[in-house]
Amino acid sequence: MANHQENTNSKKSSVNVPARRAALIGSAILAVILTIEPGVQAQTFTVLHSFGGYHGNGAGPYAGVTMDRAGNLYGTTFGGGENDDGNAYELSPRGSGWIYSNLFSFTISSGYFPIANVAIGPDGTLYTTATSGGANGSGTILRLQPPATFCVTVDCPWEATVLHSFSYSTDGDSPDSLNFVAAGNLYGTTSVGGPAGVGTVYKMTSSQGSWTFSLLSDFAGTGAGNPYGGVVPDQDGNLYGGGYSEYPGTVFELTNAGSTRVLHSFHNSDGIDPFYGVVLDSQGNIYGQTAFGGMHGEGGTVFELSPSGDNSTFNLLYSFPGITNNGTIGAGALSMDAQGNLYGTTFGNGAHNYGTIFKLSPSENGWIYTDLHDFTGGDDGCTPWSDVVMDRQGNLYGTASGCGAGGGGTVWEITP
Repeated sequence: MANHQENTNSKKSSVNVPARRAALIGSAILAVILTIEPGVQAQTFTVLHSFGGYHGNGAGPYAGVTMDRAGNLYGTTFGGGENDDGNAYELSPRGSGWIYSNLFSFTISSGYFPIANVAIGPDGTLYTTATSGGANGSGTILRLQPPATFCVTVDCPWEATVLHSFSYSTDGDSPDSLNFVAAGNLYGTTSVGGPAGVGTVYKMTSSQGSWTFSLLSDFAGTGAGNPYGGVVPDQDGNLYGGGYSEYPGTVFELTNAGSTRVLHSFHNSDGIDPFYGVVLDSQGNIYGQTAFGGMHGEGGTVFELSPSGDNSTFNLLYSFPGITNNGTIGAGALSMDAQGNLYGTTFGNGAHNYGTIFKLSPSENGWIYTDLHDFTGGDDGCTPWSDVVMDRQGNLYGTASGCGAGGGGTVWEITP
């Protein structure tokens, strides 16, 4: 049932997240002029909500948050809830604080263990995916909406409709992020499964209240595959993403004509495993983050890829300084503001080895790296997999997958 509560404090713990590891390659092939700046003290980091661990309000918010026009935040947790299978939640600003609401507790039949961000449809309805469960056990696409009738109590869970249940060998397994494009169609990926076994790209088309699933690519014979972060469209309707297939990974394009091609193949020293998805600027340049690799060995990278006809120019923007003992470095998908600044998180490293929030700013001399926050593993959280969301005032929002006052992770805000 839905649970409305103010933020509370309880004991600390952490969530252990399995991570893919890769061989250390020390060679460097690209050079970039970079200026490193320490964390900006003028900014304020605030925990908006601490998850209470398993049972109750959830644990492991691997996905970031999505903001609607009213400033409400929506997200999912990997575990917790009534069935310990994950929750969908809302955080609403009220006065100087935030009100937390459980919207839906995932089940085996609806699909469970969500790791994808929530997508907001044109009508305000929420859409997300579950990595497992459903009719065929390979995950689902879900629509979440408020109860059809007025609810007189505070315990009013939202209604969930399964729009599609995946079947491993047919259309994929373990779906991830969704993206709305023109005409209200949904696009997404599965990280594994499909006819070729290396994941799929699909489209969901809405017509008169019903949804139709279409398989767009199974990556067979393309040299790409195993995407984790969904796909993003350009103005012409071509789709772009990254995946860890064909180790150490590729960035791919799926044209609106239906052909899939590799735009860049990684070589360890420029990155390994670009499976968190990509972001496009207004000129069609592609930006992304890798989990491992880079000029310093295994820290991960931030990169830019500029397609031009049949060719693409690759630029290494930043190499993270290496790996410590507690996990991966490059974490969630990147976000870009109107000025072209990039924002992201790292799962490990940082001053306390619990991850960071960072900003990369373009300049005439290269890209300026700014450390916005170093997670301590205490009440602020640890090991973020989140992307970063920005509101109109320039405030940043995201999640940490573990630690926090309740032990199940946090939702945080950084104000300028």
